[in-house]
Amino acid sequence: MLNLISPFLAKTSNYPTFSWDYSDLDGLGIRLAINLLVLFVIVRLLYYPKTRRKDYLFTYFLIGIITFFLCFGLKKLDIDTGMGLGLFAIFGIIRYRTDAIEIKEMTYLFLVIGLSVVNAMLATEVEKDIYQINLLELGMINLSVIGVLYVLEYLWLMKHETRKIINYDRIDLIKTENHEALKQDLEARTGLIINRFEIGKIDFLNDTCLIRVYYFAEDQDFSNYGG
Repeated sequence: MLNLISPFLAKTSNYPTFSWDYSDLDGLGIRLAINLLVLFVIVRLLYYPKTRRKDYLFTYFLIGIITFFLCFGLKKLDIDTGMGLGLFAIFGIIRYRTDAIEIKEMTYLFLVIGLSVVNAMLATEVEKDIYQINLLELGMINLSVIGVLYVLEYLWLMKHETRKIINYDRIDLIKTENHEALKQDLEARTGLIINRFEIGKIDFLNDTCLIRVYYFAEDQDFSNYGG
């Protein structure tokens, strides 16, 4: 019986085999915990209080976690840098087929992906004279990014001015002398505390115009959806 299956075993001996080696499990757990902590601080404590966008919480957390495990897997499989960058280029051209993502949300998305990559590539050993990131360097990178983000969001840019585009029907108020009445009408009809506004395209045929209103998100009682 062994003689019959030995040729088959010889042919399949070069195929990859599963390993139950858990020597790197502790390192994976530490790195994953660091990454989750950083994601929580950035997304939940810094980003969410400014925007109140729960849909982006879901997106940022999942993208950060998947990016982390993707990088960890690439490192374990010893895939060269070119192939790794090629994979990320493929992911980079994928676009969400929903509402266009705003520039600030895109910045947070890039931040989440970037830190997840850094946290996944952590190594505490030096191999072949190549110095890799250790725990202290990793902590400094994450704390530096969080510190800069906190300063920008909560100290320097205390009030975040956002905007909405409104299709307005009272074009009799678009004259310069009626701008104060126009602002009061917009605030009464939208409930926004408007900081300033700009008049865009005017359609005299339908007696409408496009107005872009600017307001501080912190002064409103609802979520900043943009648009």
